[in-house]
Amino acid sequence: MKKYKYISLIFIFTMVMSHPLWSTGNTPVGSSGGEFQKVGSAGSQFLKIGIGARAIGMGAYGSVCNDLSSIFWNPAGLAEVKGWTAEFDYTQWIAGFNHSFAAFAMPLGSNFTLGGHLVRFGSKNIQITTFDDPQGSGLYYNVSDICGGITLAGYLTDRFSFGATVKYISNSFTSISANGVAFDIGTKYETGIQGIRLGFAIMNLGTQESYSGQDLRFTSKLKDAFYQAPIDAEWITYPFSLPLTFRAGISSEVYKDDVQKVTAAFDFTTMTDVTEQYALGGEYVWNDLLAIRAGYLMGQSQLGFSGGIGIKYVSAGMNGQFDYSMSPTKDFGIVNRISISLGVK
Repeated sequence: MKKYKYISLIFIFTMVMSHPLWSTGNTPVGSSGGEFQKVGSAGSQFLKIGIGARAIGMGAYGSVCNDLSSIFWNPAGLAEVKGWTAEFDYTQWIAGFNHSFAAFAMPLGSNFTLGGHLVRFGSKNIQITTFDDPQGSGLYYNVSDICGGITLAGYLTDRFSFGATVKYISNSFTSISANGVAFDIGTKYETGIQGIRLGFAIMNLGTQESYSGQDLRFTSKLKDAFYQAPIDAEWITYPFSLPLTFRAGISSEVYKDDVQKVTAAFDFTTMTDVTEQYALGGEYVWNDLLAIRAGYLMGQSQLGFSGGIGIKYVSAGMNGQFDYSMSPTKDFGIVNRISISLGVK
């Protein structure tokens, strides 16, 4: 009976905390509720790009996460990282962009884990074009979005874990940038019933940001007819919100013996600027060495099926893992990801 009390309390708490996500007003704090409604109402879109080849290969990871990629999916999962661990992920994103993630974690006593991470989303040099010179001016710029933060996760009971992240976000191109601070919170609960786990997370809780910089500044006269010196002026940019995200997940070990394990998972995700998304996924692990994964994302116009493999190395003093995933898109080819992690026991 106590187990079901915990589950009910977690569910009620999450629904109350995430209530603004279902607002139906005209402000961009609600779920989209339609294919195009509120699209473009949030900035810092790189915060929505998934992290971790294992996670992307499975498709659904909100309640499964137990490695450093938990920082993106559900910070409570970081509590399961018990030793000094580092991870690096690289994603070959569409249109010549790339997405990188680096993170580390260290234990704080027996119940808590502290982690740090850095995400970079960037482009190669992009040629500057104008109305007067649509073929290019010979000058170039690039896009560089960065997110760095610190996560603390731990166990409140032997089955209930929590996690919280504070992060600094910077969006920049040419000499223009927008900066801000945001928070993520998450919980996980192991029911003890058929390996069922529940996960809830709210991501990107933060204030609005707006762009500023040298390229927005100029000199101009108030009136051309007046004989006066030009004055310094600056274009005012409209503030934008971060893509507030709520994720709920459930997973279960549907089969397990001494050699094989099969995990099935389901995620529900709602964001402030796109329609609700649903993800199904699974992972087959043989001998705790080789893993095969597959998933399917619904409610996304470009992404759908995903798949991947993983190889784990375990020795007396350390463990390592290599993961690869691929995600075919409708119009932009295949998105490839690799993840490498190394831990010291």
